[in-house]
Amino acid sequence: MDVYITDIAAFLPNDPVSNEDMEKVLGVVSQLPTRVKKIVLRSNDIHSRYYAINPETGRTSHTNAQLTAEAVRRLKPYEGFSLNDIECLSCGTATPDQILPGHGLMVHGELKNGPCEVVSTSSICISGMTSLKYAYMNVALGFTKNAVATGSDSASSFMKAQFFKGVKEDGEAATKKDGLLSFDRAFLRWMLSDGAGAVFMTPNRTLDRHALRLDWIENISFAGEFETCMYAGAKKDANGSVTGWRDYESPGEALNDGAFLIQQDVKLLNSDIMRVSVEKTLPFVIERRGLTPSQVDWLLPHYSSGYFRQRYYDQLKNFGFEIPFDKWFTNLSYKGNTGAASIYIIMEELFHSGRLKKGERILCFIPESGRFSICYMMLTVV
Repeated sequence: MDVYITDIAAFLPNDPVSNEDMEKVLGVVSQLPTRVKKIVLRSNDIHSRYYAINPETGRTSHTNAQLTAEAVRRLKPYEGFSLNDIECLSCGTATPDQILPGHGLMVHGELKNGPCEVVSTSSICISGMTSLKYAYMNVALGFTKNAVATGSDSASSFMKAQFFKGVKEDGEAATKKDGLLSFDRAFLRWMLSDGAGAVFMTPNRTLDRHALRLDWIENISFAGEFETCMYAGAKKDANGSVTGWRDYESPGEALNDGAFLIQQDVKLLNSDIMRVSVEKTLPFVIERRGLTPSQVDWLLPHYSSGYFRQRYYDQLKNFGFEIPFDKWFTNLSYKGNTGAASIYIIMEELFHSGRLKKGERILCFIPESGRFSICYMMLTVV
């Protein structure tokens, strides 16, 4: 059956935080070199973002489950909608509040709505899309009459100053950097922020306002070809292998070794993410879906940093799939990189902007650097 997105909602906690005020909220980490902050903020084109942190107390203001539940509460797919109408709740995140139980169940607990099917999907940015695809398939196959999919992340809980307390570089790295944390460990503190988004999906389109028909989703992993690039709860060795935190002698040892920090292999990211996104993924999508540039009226790219904007455009152009910038829509610079929530927050703003016209087609692009997974999704305005 056809499946339609009839409403999209988003939630960003507290007031926007400028580049100048980031450390007022997150706190200052003495081991982080100042030059890393300057380099990253100069390149990423993010000027404000949102943190689930009370700026007065420094304490968490919203859990990830609470962020997500608030986005779901803001859905208004039809008059008289109730949370008890939800038949399937599918929630994706990279940063759940706990190891067990699953994130989706915690969201359901926050919503306090009636019994329904609940599923949690785990990855990084792609987790929001695997969540959406599960909800889509559930409705398309007639298993449920509707579904809500969410994407959310609460990265600030990893980036508060106290989270870095006691973390040190070891061996040769400490000698070379005078005890400062490496670029890979400092990089993402200036990149990530918090937010949540939700979509309502149904086989029944509303006639009094526009909706988005979901035409297809392609989610492709290249983990069989690439080593780990972005990770937390583990340590990556020089040979590319990853050791999980449970293989340390104790959780305390893992904490002191920095295993719980969100880390990025920046060299690997720069060398491969755009190449994988276009050269390795687009041929598959073109052959499978008959995709052409002329079909695209809107491109919604979730690139993690403004640094990749021109690079992605150039890759597309060199591949013969040029999409001019006037067809692009993103809000990275003023809503931040919210991980699994990003594409939802981008879609939500465009959906409610009044700019969409019947028949327009929207191509969404979601890359993930965890171990290089790429997602493309096509929507049609009806």
